[in-house]
Order: sequence, then structure tokens, then C-alpha cells
Amino acid sequence: MIGPHLLPCETPAVHAAEDGLARNTRFVLPATILGSSLGFIDASVVNVALPAMERSLGANLGTLQWVMNGYLLTLASLILLGGSAGDRYGRRRVFVFSLIGFVLASLACGLAPNAAWLVGARIAQGAAAAFVTPTSLAIIGATYHGAARGPAIGTWAAAGALTTALGPPLGGWLVDTLGWRSVFFINLPLGAAALWLALHLPADRSAARAAPLDRRGAVLAIAALALACYGLIALGEGSVMIGTAAVAAAVPLTWLFVLAEARSSAPMLPLALFADRTFTGANALTLLLYAALGGALFLLPFVLIQAHGYSALAAGAAFLPFSLIMGLGSRWSGGLIEQFGARAPLVVGPALAAAGYALLAASASAETYWGGVAPGLVVVAVGMTIAVAPLTTTVLDSAPDDQASTASGVNNAAARTGSLLAVAALGIAANGMSAELGTPELTAAYRLVMFSAAALAAASAATAAATIRAR
Repeated sequence: MIGPHLLPCETPAVHAAEDGLARNTRFVLPATILGSSLGFIDASVVNVALPAMERSLGANLGTLQWVMNGYLLTLASLILLGGSAGDRYGRRRVFVFSLIGFVLASLACGLAPNAAWLVGARIAQGAAAAFVTPTSLAIIGATYHGAARGPAIGTWAAAGALTTALGPPLGGWLVDTLGWRSVFFINLPLGAAALWLALHLPADRSAARAAPLDRRGAVLAIAALALACYGLIALGEGSVMIGTAAVAAAVPLTWLFVLAEARSSAPMLPLALFADRTFTGANALTLLLYAALGGALFLLPFVLIQAHGYSALAAGAAFLPFSLIMGLGSRWSGGLIEQFGARAPLVVGPALAAAGYALLAASASAETYWGGVAPGLVVVAVGMTIAVAPLTTTVLDSAPDDQASTASGVNNAAARTGSLLAVAALGIAANGMSAELGTPELTAAYRLVMFSAAALAAASAATAAATIRAR
């Protein structure tokens, strides 16, 4: 494993900024946790609101997928640009402006008069989140070094895991009491508090701040992911020719994106980072692991509400064991690398998650929550808890310090891309899932999706075993 090290391009101005940041650590974790938690919450809180949106806006499954995937599309494709912007223009500046954009987009979501407006606002919301998330983690990476970095990242990961997992129960309560629009309006006071904290962080500069942003790469990334997503959703709706053509068109665009990054003087995805085997492996297992999680978390509350008659609050409360385990355990898991190295937790964690998804699939027909959902969800939570903080630390430790924002952006892009493609492909597994389908059809779709999630998580464990260096 490659630890933090200094490069010649790290100028005294960079060190001065980071020293100043370190002297104000009391604001670092509160500001970055609250700011990034907004994006984490909105990535999960919408799940339990989807059936209410379906009824209120007259939406079908394809539209509901776009409500989720519109957010994930810009988040996944622009988060690389967000990481580069933090390195070039200053982490605090990017963090503050993107928080403002996120709050305004949340307001637009809450006021949406129709499904098309909501999808457009979600696209804008994801674009703002793409700049919040990597800069928040990079601020932590610039503040904490050595043995202190793991626990600090573990605290950040614990908060992110807790807010992500608490999103469904919080969203369920809001939907049942105030309506689905409230899941967006709640971001306004939370965003204001995050902005106040962020303004107390010292300004920082980057030696590369004058370099242009990689707009060509951003456009190609959005186009490639949008076509892949559209194609998968179209295939799920039965449009075989259109779906196949869209997916096929995404392939050359992806290749053009790679070529553009190789030729760019300031790429948002520096291909040189992938010369490190650990960095490459960590991001590959991230893609697979979060594809499994994204597909499972999208489908589970939908099936609980539509097939088993849960209220939105009850469906959200079903995630509480997941919430508690990840929230309480992620800070502890931040120190696992110091004890065991990176490889062990990154093999064991995804393997446990795979077992949890398999258990969820096997208990698909169980009539009770404690005999069906809870056991598998607990095992998935334990596996994810073991993996998340060590995975984040591994990514940062395997990249140069002056590219902390970019490295975290790559890892976040891998996670969001995995979720994006998994959610887009759900229609294929669910075979046109809708409220009209009966319990047997939804149960069969649920079982297939959970077994697929188990296979993806097992593949991520195998990737870790093959690519992550032992201690």
C-alpha cells in the first residue's frame, strides 16, 4: 500500500493553506459531514417516496427510474469534474458554491408541478452534489494525515453511512406526514446550516488552479452514461431495438472519453492514477459493490410498499438495523487498515455483503419482517461497514496528496456509476414492474435482483483479493 507522500509540485502555498486548515479542525468535520450528507440523504431518501410520486404525478416505472437516475447521472459523470475543480480552484470555494446550487435545486424539486420538471430538477441537484462530495472528502484529506486520517475518514464515512441509511425511515415519515415534496424541502435548513459552517473554513489555493476544466471530458462522460442508462431503461420497457442501439452507441462514446482524457493537458480523470494497481482495484470493486447496493436499496422499499402493503414510514423503518450497524460501526472500521492492512477488510466486507444479499433472495417469500428482510439486511450492513471506510482510505492513500480531490472524485464516480447502471437495469429484471403487478411477479423480480446483487458483491470481493496489496 502506498501511503501519503509529497511531490515536487506541492508548492509552499499549498502547504500554507493546508496548515491553516489544520489549525481550524473544529469546523472541518461538522461542515464536511453535514454538506456531504445532503447528497447522501437525497441518494436514498427518494426511494420510499417513489410510490407516492407515482400516484401524485401519474408516473410509470421508467419515469421513476429517471427520478433516481437523473440525479445519479450527473452525479456520476460530473463528480470527476468536481474533484478537479476542488484541486484547481480551492476546496472551500467549490464546496460553498456547490452547496448553494444544491439547495436551489432541492427547492425546484419540491415545487415540481409534473414528472418532467422533477426529473430536470433532480438532474440539477445531482450536478451540484457532484461538486460537494469530493471536495468535502478532500478537505478532510488535506487536514488529517498519518494515523489520524483513518479515524477522521471513518467518522465522515460513518456519518455518510448513517445518513444514507436513515434516509428511508426519515423519508417514510416525511411522506406519510407531510407528503413527498417535504423530502426535498428539508434540504433548505440543512443546507443553510452547512453553508454557515463552511464559511468558517479557511480559504485554500491550489498550484493548478489556473488550469482549464476538462469540459470535453465532462460532456462525453454525460453522453456515454446517459445513452447507457436510457438504453437499459428502454430494454426494461420492452423497446429492444431502441435500447440496444442506445447501449451500443454508448460504447464508442466511452472510448472517445478515454482518448480525450489521455490527450488532455488537464484531464478530470488522470489515467496515470490507474498505473497503481491498488487504486485501480479499489475503484473496480467500488463499482461492483455499489451496483449491488444501489439496485437492492432501490427495489426493496418499492416491493415492501407495493407488494406487502407497508406504509412509507414502515418501509423506511425496515432499514433501521442497517442504519444502526453502519452508523455505529463505520468509525471503528476506519482503523482496520492500521490493524490488518487494506486487503483483509476489502475481501471480507464484500463477501459478507454477498452472503446478505443471497439471504435476502432466499427469504423473498417470508411473510414476516424478522424472518425475511431483517436477517439479510443485517449481514449486508456488517459487510458494508467493514468495507466502506477502509475502501475510502485505500483510495486516498494510493494517490498523490495534491490529487486528493481528483482521487476521491474517481472513487465516488465509480460508486455512483455502479448504482446508476444497476437502477437502470432493474426494469429488465422486473419485466415492466408496476403497481398493477401481483405479489408473485414482484417477489420473483425481487429474488432475481437480490441474487444478482449477491453475484456483484462476490465479484467485488474477488477483485479485492486479486488487486489489493497485502500489508
